[in-house]
Amino acid sequence: QAHVVESGGGWVQPGGSLRLSCATSGTDFSVNVMGWYRQAPGKQREWVADITSGHRTRYADSAKGRFTISFDNAKNTLWLQMSTLEPEDTAVYYCVVRWPITGVENWGQGTQVTVTS
Repeated sequence: QAHVVESGGGWVQPGGSLRLSCATSGTDFSVNVMGWYRQAPGKQREWVADITSGHRTRYADSAKGRFTISFDNAKNTLWLQMSTLEPEDTAVYYCVVRWPITGVENWGQGTQVTVTS
């Protein structure tokens, strides 16, 4: 069972950048899939990006070219660097650690990102 806590959200103007972090414990990067999701008001939660062992990454089309997911093994921290932010990126961002063999998912409480002028 992993424990995850997101931070780094806030308010930013369109075109700006933010870096989200997810402090993890109880994870095993050699087996876990770690990712970011987001949920905008009135919308379903959507996948943003994920990373697996070997630092292989995948991105939703909306994130490609603007967001970068990474994992710092030494700090057990998952990052999401977001740039060129748009109002449509406004959402609560969640970190998730997935255990593929059991299907267990450990979610954080979320961090709010607001993009507005």
